[in-house]
Amino acid sequence: MHADSTPAIAPPPKSSGATTSFPFKRYAIGALYATVFNIGCAIVTYVIGRGTFIEHLFGSLAIGSVIYLILNGVRLALWRDPDGRRPKAWQIILLLALAVPAAQYGGNVIWSLLHASALPSLDILGSQRVINASVFTLFAAGVAMALLSYRERLAQAKAEAALARARSEAIERQALQAQLQLLQAQIEPHMLFNTLANLQGLIDLDPARAQTMLDQLIQYLRATLSSSRAASTTLAQEFALMQAYLGLMSVRMGARLSFTLTLPPELRGAAIAPMLLQPLIENAIQHGLEPKVEGGHIAVEARREGAQLTLCVADNGLGLNAPSCKAGTHLGLSNTRARLRSLYGEAATLSLEAGSAAGATALLTLPITPA
Repeated sequence: MHADSTPAIAPPPKSSGATTSFPFKRYAIGALYATVFNIGCAIVTYVIGRGTFIEHLFGSLAIGSVIYLILNGVRLALWRDPDGRRPKAWQIILLLALAVPAAQYGGNVIWSLLHASALPSLDILGSQRVINASVFTLFAAGVAMALLSYRERLAQAKAEAALARARSEAIERQALQAQLQLLQAQIEPHMLFNTLANLQGLIDLDPARAQTMLDQLIQYLRATLSSSRAASTTLAQEFALMQAYLGLMSVRMGARLSFTLTLPPELRGAAIAPMLLQPLIENAIQHGLEPKVEGGHIAVEARREGAQLTLCVADNGLGLNAPSCKAGTHLGLSNTRARLRSLYGEAATLSLEAGSAAGATALLTLPITPA
């Protein structure tokens, strides 16, 4: 099946080094996680230490906020570029060595301001209480930084996986379209060459009839111009195309061919891949009706069966096992089955069976899709 356009595959994002603007959104989201982490630290220090939970909570939030401000602020400012660059071990150690004392002192300053007490001096950093708190802060900061880095790497991995899936799906769509184009290209000349061969034979034998066939062929080709190049069509358009095709065949076979087309009004707008019916009708004419001296009748019907659309092409020709039946390549049927597999997978089927009285019946089932 030919398509009007081919889906473009989005190129992977290009790294351009460090970005020019600070990622405030990432920083704010990280602050929410840091707040939850600080509350957890307050619970731990309350269980193993002394004082009220409120004191531990305010202390943990004060110290944790300062260390988050320093650690994650520097990390996002220096190591946020999309090329995957990570800080070296000595850079992390240096950053923690500067951040932990600053956080301890800054936390005590915030505590003093909240309690309207005198600001602490730098000598407080040498007290045993602050040293013990710094060890815990150092451990907690390392854990928090590792968790934030892991979370961002996980998010980046998910984004890359989503991009890879999108690229893979786009490639699969391109491959599907190329396959359908190849199958469609095989079907169209198959019918056209048969018609031109008959037209060539009629030019000398019956010029008037040859002219009528040529007119019908032009009408048919005009009808196929849009539908055969579209990704999908409607049942109404498909039946109109088959009306033109069978009109062309009736000129070729004369009174030996009659046909009926039955399409319920509620199914006229149902979407369908273009030219799925033509190979079935062509198969019925070539192998069932043309070899039969008196010709016969073709009935094409569309009906709804639950959520499935059933397209039936029945003829009263020679049947499947008639010895005089033309030997063929079954190109139309095999290509139709290949197209159905590509378009619908296991949701669509095509069967060919003997008719109840005579001839053969082709049944095509596929999901009903609104146009």
